[in-house]
Amino acid sequence: MKKSSIIIFYSMLIILAENSFGQWTKEKANEWYKHQPWLAGCNFIPGTAINQLEMWQKETFDLPTIDRELGWAQDIGFNLIRVFLHNLLWEEDKQGFKERINKFLEVCDKHKIKVMFVLFDDCWDKNPQLGKQREPRKGVHNSGWVQAPGETILNDSIQWNRLADYEKDILISFSNDYRILIWDLYNEPGNSGYGKKTLPLLKKVFSWAREANPSQPISAGVWADDLKDLNEFQLQNSDIITYHNYGNAEGMEKQIIELQKLGRPVLCTEYMARTNNSRFETHMPILKKYKVAAINWGFVSGKTNTIFPWGSKEGTEEPELWFHDIFRKDGTPFDKKEIELIIKLTNKK
Repeated sequence: MKKSSIIIFYSMLIILAENSFGQWTKEKANEWYKHQPWLAGCNFIPGTAINQLEMWQKETFDLPTIDRELGWAQDIGFNLIRVFLHNLLWEEDKQGFKERINKFLEVCDKHKIKVMFVLFDDCWDKNPQLGKQREPRKGVHNSGWVQAPGETILNDSIQWNRLADYEKDILISFSNDYRILIWDLYNEPGNSGYGKKTLPLLKKVFSWAREANPSQPISAGVWADDLKDLNEFQLQNSDIITYHNYGNAEGMEKQIIELQKLGRPVLCTEYMARTNNSRFETHMPILKKYKVAAINWGFVSGKTNTIFPWGSKEGTEEPELWFHDIFRKDGTPFDKKEIELIIKLTNKK
């Protein structure tokens, strides 16, 4: 083989290797998205769980409730749910945790619903602990939600090897699972006042994901305009673009138009806060118009207390207008007209 041919051959191998383990090209991302239906669904946690730990721990893993509630999701045409995992669950019992994930995915598949798993999270309680979780504080929004990994490990890079092992094992174990549509690597990085402190870990989280090389796309959603460094990294390194928007309809449409200029599929992974003028009737038609996934926060009013707004005071009575969530625990909807609209937009009936 001539020297020039050898150089070309090895250059091609390098390019192929980069494409195999690097960010998806825009062409690959758009080809993937072309084969997806319009994605609509919710951030899901069963009404019997106050947080990710209670949802997944062996003693409180409530598959019958999950099955029942996902049946309601299927009935209104939801085809994608966003679900939070936690590193402590893997550290305690990685095999049992993965078995429960598989059982959960079996139920999702039964109801024809795909899953977007979230691996890390900077929101709410900075000190997550395994074991029995606290009881909800009456009227307080998300009074028991916990961060992953939490402040102590976030600030101690010596412990990050544990996080790498967790992330890689989960991604590799389910790397070719058709029931998982997307990996959301990190929810709202920089929240809880962390700001740029989260950026070093966020970079590692993306690097570990590229090493694991799952067949599904990876992403981390932008959520706050003032976190410039984090936003730039997330948008530049995600295979598909994901974002959160709890503003009005005009702001939602403007953000969609701006994000679609990046040339990649766009998914809204959090929206719908009724008292913020972010509602199904105002926002869901816009999301469908642009073929942007519509994943609202909350499904069943339960232990998370997310029918109450951010900053709600302890002892607050049930609000006349719910902040998040769609159904009561018995399956009756908060607003029948919302259900009719969702069913119409998802073409369920």
